[in-house]
Amino acid sequence: QVQLVESGGGLVQAGGSLRLSCAASGRTVSIYRMGWFRQAPGKEREFVGSVIWSGGSTVYADSVKGRFTISRDNAKNTVTLQMNSLKPEDTAVYLCAVARVFQGYEYWGQGTQVTVSS
Repeated sequence: QVQLVESGGGLVQAGGSLRLSCAASGRTVSIYRMGWFRQAPGKEREFVGSVIWSGGSTVYADSVKGRFTISRDNAKNTVTLQMNSLKPEDTAVYLCAVARVFQGYEYWGQGTQVTVSS
């Protein structure tokens, strides 16, 4: 199993920046991809972006492309989500998740709250 712990959430004004981190522990050798998701009250969970653990290639949702950047540090088993030019609609609980090869996202963190005020 893989355990995930997110950190870095908080309150920020529109146009500001926040940096979220996700620390992985346990069977990290099994990680193929790490993703970030978010869920706002009353809404479905939404994909934000992901990174391939070994190669580092990333994909992003259109809603965050050009504003958010995902990076990983394999030595520290952490993934970072740098969020710039934040908008009130980015307000949500942000969760990181891990997928193994040929598997969906199986392991999830507890989430961290991001609130963007207008």
